[in-house]
Amino acid sequence: MPTASERITHREPWRLPAWLGLCLFLAIAAFFLWEEHRAHLLGALPYVLLLLCPVIHLFMHRGHGGHAGHAAHGGTDRHAGDDGRAS
Repeated sequence: MPTASERITHREPWRLPAWLGLCLFLAIAAFFLWEEHRAHLLGALPYVLLLLCPVIHLFMHRGHGGHAGHAAHGGTDRHAGDDGRAS
């Protein structure tokens, strides 16, 4: 019985691996979808950008703690005294 290193697999030269065939199919499908629906996609682009504004706003405020005071970022809080406590 041959070992794993001694086994020789014979592939037919015309047969593509499954992942390569899938990538080729997806590339062709994407090309035809783009060609057929380009006007619709580009026409909706301004509306998509306007709808993304609130989402971008939410992600921007996530990093610095929302609309709370900005004293932790080097700014001064208008309601705090010299010692940092609220007056």
